[in-house]
Amino acid sequence: MSTHVFGVRHHGPGSARSLLDALERLAPDVVLIEGPPEGDALVALASHAQMRPPVAMLVYPPDDPSDASYYPFARFSPEWQAIQYALGRDLPIRFMDLPLANRIALRRREREEREEAAERAAPDADPSEDDEVEPSAEPTEPWRGDPVALIAQAAGYEDSERWWEHMVEERRDTQSLFDGIRTAMTALREHVEAELAQDPPILERYREAAMRKILRAAEKEGFERIAVVCGAWHVPALEKRPKQSEDNRLLKGLPKVKTTATWVPWTYGRLSYHSGYGAGIGSPGWYDHLWSQSGDVATPWLIKVAQAFRAEGIDISSAHVIESVRLAETLAAMRARPLPSLAELNDATQTVMLFGESAPMQLIQARLIVGERLGQVPESTPSTPLQEDLRAQQRRLRLKPSVTDQSLVFDLRKPNDLARSHLLHRLRLLDVPWGRNGGREAGKGTFKESWRIKWEPDFEVALIEAGRWGNSIAQAATAAVVQEAHRREDIGQLAALARQALLADLGEAIEPVIEQLQARAALAADVLVLMQAVPELARLARYGDVRKTAVERVDTLLDGLLARIFIGLPNACSGINEEAAETLFDHIQGVHEGLQLLDDTRLQAQWQRTLSQLADTQSLQGIIRGRCCRLLLDTGAMDEEGAARQLGLALSRANEPGQSAAWLDGFLRDSGQLLIHDHALWQLVDQWVCQLPEETFMQVIPLLRRTFSSFEVAERRQMGERVKRGPMALGSTHDHLGELDRARAEATLSLLSRLLGLEEGE
Repeated sequence: MSTHVFGVRHHGPGSARSLLDALERLAPDVVLIEGPPEGDALVALASHAQMRPPVAMLVYPPDDPSDASYYPFARFSPEWQAIQYALGRDLPIRFMDLPLANRIALRRREREEREEAAERAAPDADPSEDDEVEPSAEPTEPWRGDPVALIAQAAGYEDSERWWEHMVEERRDTQSLFDGIRTAMTALREHVEAELAQDPPILERYREAAMRKILRAAEKEGFERIAVVCGAWHVPALEKRPKQSEDNRLLKGLPKVKTTATWVPWTYGRLSYHSGYGAGIGSPGWYDHLWSQSGDVATPWLIKVAQAFRAEGIDISSAHVIESVRLAETLAAMRARPLPSLAELNDATQTVMLFGESAPMQLIQARLIVGERLGQVPESTPSTPLQEDLRAQQRRLRLKPSVTDQSLVFDLRKPNDLARSHLLHRLRLLDVPWGRNGGREAGKGTFKESWRIKWEPDFEVALIEAGRWGNSIAQAATAAVVQEAHRREDIGQLAALARQALLADLGEAIEPVIEQLQARAALAADVLVLMQAVPELARLARYGDVRKTAVERVDTLLDGLLARIFIGLPNACSGINEEAAETLFDHIQGVHEGLQLLDDTRLQAQWQRTLSQLADTQSLQGIIRGRCCRLLLDTGAMDEEGAARQLGLALSRANEPGQSAAWLDGFLRDSGQLLIHDHALWQLVDQWVCQLPEETFMQVIPLLRRTFSSFEVAERRQMGERVKRGPMALGSTHDHLGELDRARAEATLSLLSRLLGLEEGE
């Protein structure tokens, strides 16, 4: 009987290549792999034709799916290659580690202990500001989180990542690799364990004890040649074992919870460090390239780089590729490297192909170094009914998940596009934001809808969590909306929720939301609260027929809300400060836009009377009166002459300059074209500004700047050019230019005649 422990790095192509060679030489009769024992029942699916890495083993407690753990695998992961080796030869495979049932229970117990400690400490805390609070000390030994960094520093490398990559992942000689790893890890653990004796990592002790327990069980079963694949750090702990009784005593009485395991698709982006996954790697796309290339790695890589640049319109010739290869090889030789690494290839790319520019390298980082690969799992993979329903709809609607960010435009008149829109909106209600934006492509009355979709592996957990609402996407979304409607108090949020349910075609959910909205609106006494609901309810009433969803009670609800708004708005606008006036400004604009959507002449007439009353009330804040006047002008309820009269009154010397500037802000905000094309308005504003004393002008200039900052850049430039040209440019080309100076005009006739060839020069 012999046990061979192979220390690897998770997701390392060099480790995977060396491991396969070692397994071929050993020919084991059982393979033990570091991983959760819950995965033993799933490992057979790894040989399925539809299984395509990167994938991850997902283990979660059914009572709280958010407390889940992932174990990702790429095709270049040593563990994945060990699985494929064993499955191809019908060898038994067992995962060895502390079960997730125990690890999740330990995490929960630790959280509960921290919360209890915080509650006990809270009453004794002294809130005095004079007490000094010691900041949390940084660890004095950086190697505690990464002991291999000690070896890397001794070898002259910046970090353990570069050392391991150069020494293991990029090497081609695999004969003595694992003996060297064993020797290095043994010496390293002997060095640091003395330091860790006072504060041992208890979870690591549990894990290694569980690994040894599974290893002993395999030996007792009589296997002759046992291959153990684990992280390099654990090799000494599995070869020099303590007594079995010590491990049993350590593991005895550990808490546990019920867990469920399955496979889920993964991405190279999630495999990278940027995803926050602790055992990730910084360059999965590059590692995939190293795994797929057995000889020269530089030339094929730089060809991929050139193709990526060409796809983005950057001209890259074959000469660029040739010179980049030469430079990368030269840099490797200068740095005492046998072959170019990713660092040399990046330096050569930036120097030769990009002439030193660094910005385009972000494209290579995202597309090639990290990569955009999305894995796939078999349809027979264990999953929840909600996941099954989503996959069925994805196939039916031809909406395939992808890790790349895609832009889609749906025509809601087409049944398939309409169903796609419903699905994406329902998923958003379930906190699965596969689609983002979801706005109309152009204009508020169009049938076009634009989306950006990108699938993330975390959505699988969100779907599992959403399974508590129902077994289908529609059923779960409906239940989630109804529950959310009972939780929300703000009628503006309730109106937005009703519209979201409408967009998702959840007819059964809209009625309960409207009922809650009516109940909240009946109790609301604040006009501002009522105004918040109008824009969303107006969209709900206006576009309900477009999406073939009946919304019968919205019109009645809107009539009641608007009647209360029309009556109460004048009082709500009285006696408020500037900050409250800004809030009212937005609400008035929202109500106005909502009424424009409804196209109800009766309601619009009532609204115009309310606006006229506000515009004529001199005691109100200037920004409110100015906006009301502007809205009346836009709808035709006030003609240009009336608007000019109101403007003249507002900017008269009898008014306080700050109020005049506020009125002007309300009238002109976001409407530079009106000021450009209305000559009378331009002259009134110009005369008002010119007559302001210097001290007063300095007081109102911040408000004027805010007003003009709302204009488009092109509008501000056009205004500036018009002012620069002076008074002659204030009018149109047909404006009266004053009396003609005949003497000056006649002086030019002689020169014009010569230029036109009408008379000979002297």
